[in-house]
Amino acid sequence: MQTAKSRRKVAPASAENGDSGDKLDQILLSAAVANGEDLGPFIRKAFASGKPETLVHHLRHFSRSKESEIEDVCKAHYQDFILAVDDLRSLLSDVDSLKSSLSNSNSQLQSVAGPLLTSLDSFIEAKNKCQNINLAINSSKICVELMELCSRANVHIKEQNFYMALKCLEMIESEYFSETPSSTMRRMLETKIPAIRSHIERLINKEFGDWLVDIRLVSRNLGQMAIGQASASRQREEEMRMKQRQAEEQSRLSSRDCIYALEEEDDEGFAEIGEEFDLTPLYRAYHIHQTLGLEDRFKQYYFENRKLQLTSDFQVSSMTPFLESHQTFFAQIAGFFIVEDRVLRTGGQLISKMEVESLWDTAVSKMCSVLEDQFSRMQTANHLLLIKDYVSLLGVTLRGYGYPVAQLLDVLSKHRDKYHELLLSDCRKQISEVLQADRFENMYMRKEYEYSMNVLSFQIQTSDIMPAFPYVAPFSSTVPDCCRIVRSFIEDSVSFMSYGGQLDFYDVVKKYLDRLLSDVLDGALLKLISTSIHGVNQAMIVAANMSVLERACDFFFRHAAQLSGIPLRMAERSRRKFPLNKARDAAEEMLSGLLKKKVDGFMTLIENVNWLADEPPQLENEYVNEVSIFLETLLSTAQQILPSQVLRRVLQDVLSHISELIIGALYGETVKRFTLNAIMGLDIDIKSLETFAENQASLLPEADTNQLKNALAGARQMVNLLLSNHPENFLNPVIRERSYNALDYRKVVTISEKLREPSERLFGTFGSRNYKQNPKKKSLDSLIKRLKDVN
Repeated sequence: MQTAKSRRKVAPASAENGDSGDKLDQILLSAAVANGEDLGPFIRKAFASGKPETLVHHLRHFSRSKESEIEDVCKAHYQDFILAVDDLRSLLSDVDSLKSSLSNSNSQLQSVAGPLLTSLDSFIEAKNKCQNINLAINSSKICVELMELCSRANVHIKEQNFYMALKCLEMIESEYFSETPSSTMRRMLETKIPAIRSHIERLINKEFGDWLVDIRLVSRNLGQMAIGQASASRQREEEMRMKQRQAEEQSRLSSRDCIYALEEEDDEGFAEIGEEFDLTPLYRAYHIHQTLGLEDRFKQYYFENRKLQLTSDFQVSSMTPFLESHQTFFAQIAGFFIVEDRVLRTGGQLISKMEVESLWDTAVSKMCSVLEDQFSRMQTANHLLLIKDYVSLLGVTLRGYGYPVAQLLDVLSKHRDKYHELLLSDCRKQISEVLQADRFENMYMRKEYEYSMNVLSFQIQTSDIMPAFPYVAPFSSTVPDCCRIVRSFIEDSVSFMSYGGQLDFYDVVKKYLDRLLSDVLDGALLKLISTSIHGVNQAMIVAANMSVLERACDFFFRHAAQLSGIPLRMAERSRRKFPLNKARDAAEEMLSGLLKKKVDGFMTLIENVNWLADEPPQLENEYVNEVSIFLETLLSTAQQILPSQVLRRVLQDVLSHISELIIGALYGETVKRFTLNAIMGLDIDIKSLETFAENQASLLPEADTNQLKNALAGARQMVNLLLSNHPENFLNPVIRERSYNALDYRKVVTISEKLREPSERLFGTFGSRNYKQNPKKKSLDSLIKRLKDVN
């Protein structure tokens, strides 16, 4: 206590001896310590000023000031402490008594619990044994179940039920592997499970490899079957269109007696394509690889192998002609993509649409390349058509499975011109052979089927009434033979253009049909006419053939329109002039020329005419009789062969030639002078010829009969002018246009000067000095003078 008091006395003494600065620092430090603030700034300041002793002094002063406070507190609680100690001493005696009581209780407990503990130890030992036994039983059960799973997996592998075997392996790994008590068995599983999976993978890959080999043969048969069904479907469509055309033709000819019937589709033999091939091995392999966690690797393996197969399918054998191998080639590719379409639709994600499109693009590119190469080598139209038809069937088949085939069809369209050129060349050879074999005789038909085959099938009949048989046709065998060639050309052309992606192809068919008729057939007929026709009968047959071919050409264009699927009215609007007009004109010119040569032989008798006759003749001159007999004989034969229009044109040409010969005789140097009596004889001759023309009214229309008479207009007008009382009327433009339009004024002058009057006989001027000139002669002289002035 004294020490504390002396300390409290020293502190104020030291505070009084410090200066005011130290007091301030002491106050601030005391406040900071009392408030629990950071003393770091005070420490740094003390060391910075080099007076740490001052800081220590201040802290000690603060400590001494607090000691006095502590002493005050202790004084306040001293009595309480004494009381507590007394209580503790009394508690100690109680504790000792409790301790002795507890010791007694423990001794009693030990004596009682000893046997119980011995029993408890026995119980625990028995429980541990039981647990060990249960553990052994459970381990045995696990091992038994594991062995059963292993045995089941082996059975599945033996039965090639690989999926169930893999599921067993998965169950072993997931449920039994970690719980297997046997380390030996665990090591065995660790070794065998991967080996079994590898074994299953090898087996399923072998099975898949066998399927890849088998599917190639299956694909070929599949492609042939699919293309065959497309061909059968096309055939049914063609038959249906043919029946429709027949119905339209019947309705066009007659709207009565129409028979309607329902036709049943015969679908037998057209099984579902998908039933013809089995994808089970593929899907099984895919499923197994999915189970093995090798899905992506199998997808890649499948795609690469199928791509290699497709590449091998593209190989075209150089030892076998493409015409013989093209069906197998295209059927293999068609079957390949039918299989891929099924895999794409039913195989999950085994192959993607993009991969199938990639394979198809490769196939289309290769097929186009092969077609380009093979088409460039072909020189036979039929071969090209066969391949085109099969390619178009391929396109129809694969279009049904969603594959784009426009590029293939473009290749076919690109070779359209070459095909038609080859077809025209073939037709040119056939037509040439047909024309060379023609004997220029009327075709003889004994039976109705011959008439139907050679006449009705080309619609070249002139009457719908069936003729009596045997029937002599007004044409030679050239006509139906050429018609067959042209019809075959049309059908082949339509067949090539059909199913080629172009719907409206009639204009193309018509263009090449025009070429066939106007270039090939017309040219061949022209060659025949110019080199092989040597008689009138031959010329008649050819001219008759041309008339029949003109009707046949109408049938050709209608047939092309029907096969092309356009209305006949549209074909009629696009009709052009007769494409064989050059050959027709040449045939008629040849016939007319031969007849003119015959007539020229008879017309030489005109030299026997008495041009200076004193009396007008009563009958025709000899040359007219011969010509008339020839024309009557010609007519009796020609009317059985030639159509009326051709007969009219030929007779008109012959009569016009006769008229020119008569005028030529008057105009020529042979006749120096002639009398009116001789002209009167010519008038009788011309009337006889005009009568012949008029007599044809029963065979020809009235207009044609008038045209026949007009063929003699030159001779008739010349005779009328010479016999006219006013020949100077020739100078009147109106009268000349009406009555003398066929005369050449130069010939009129020359012939008029040859006309001799009776008064101009030898020595006639000496006996008739006072003879008054004939007014007709005067008019004629005036006409001659005026015409000479004009000339």
